[in-house]
Amino acid sequence: MSALHVEALSKHFEIATKQEGASLAGRLFGRRERHSVAAVNAISFAIEAGERVAFIGPNGAGKSTTLKMLSGILYPSAGHAEVAGYVPWRERQALAYRIGIVFGQRSQLWFHLPARDSFVLLAKIYDIPPATYVRRLAALVEAFRIGHLIEQPVRQLSLGQRMRCEIVASLLHGPRIVFLDEPTIGLDVTAKAQLREHLKALSRQEDITVLLTSHDTGDIAEICERVIVINHGEKLLDQPLAELRRHYGRQKAITLATGEETPAFAMAGVKVLNSGRHQLQLGVDLEVASVDQVVAAALGSLSVQDLVIEEARLDDVIKQIYEDQEREAGHA
Repeated sequence: MSALHVEALSKHFEIATKQEGASLAGRLFGRRERHSVAAVNAISFAIEAGERVAFIGPNGAGKSTTLKMLSGILYPSAGHAEVAGYVPWRERQALAYRIGIVFGQRSQLWFHLPARDSFVLLAKIYDIPPATYVRRLAALVEAFRIGHLIEQPVRQLSLGQRMRCEIVASLLHGPRIVFLDEPTIGLDVTAKAQLREHLKALSRQEDITVLLTSHDTGDIAEICERVIVINHGEKLLDQPLAELRRHYGRQKAITLATGEETPAFAMAGVKVLNSGRHQLQLGVDLEVASVDQVVAAALGSLSVQDLVIEEARLDDVIKQIYEDQEREAGHA
């Protein structure tokens, strides 16, 4: 059985709008026109146990609304979903024992108390047997390296330290599925790398299913193995991350170090991305020119001292997906 099974899930909100051209009294006290807006429109997908999946889209795409339905906070307008075998909006209390949720800008830790006190409270809330609690907390403290932090008041922790404690709090009751909503927002580079490493390792070791929403492509690339992209409440694609890169990675970047102080290069299918003293960065459209052709032409026209060939960045790949979708919508 899938860890998550979503079938034609939809959520519509009723929006009231003011009457255009009405008098002031009419606008304030008159009847308002109501119309339905689709936040999520008949999306379907399944996620197997142990998978790490990125659920991404631009602001307003329907990501948070979907997560709220899958965690039982919102009732859907139509469709069906099962999370860990439970229908979230009907069996929310039972589901709470099977899932963990981390919101990057919301805390479940008591701000003025040490993190350990919050852990003790959560153990009571989730009815965790004392021996199980001690064993599980010790394992999580070691995995996320927070042994020196849990006796400090949460208000004294840095954002990165607090987020590690937040994730430990969400995993304390042994959930098999974890929803992560922007877990690294606001963290510095080092804190992000550590958090991603810990999450990925823990998911592999304990076969925990991860559903991640993030605008940080580093989170997606380092944690996840599959990507579901939505926009305007509809699913655009659902592919393994490696396949997504291959299919949409239409460009490669070539950085050249040259003997020429102000190098110049022109070729069909090649765009100059950046130029500087003795350096040139080119973007190659692989549908027009091959990397071998561009390198050969550069070696023939420039005094190349070094070159680096890089894959398309993940954020460029995702940007291309959105652009293709908007283009297709414009032609429809």
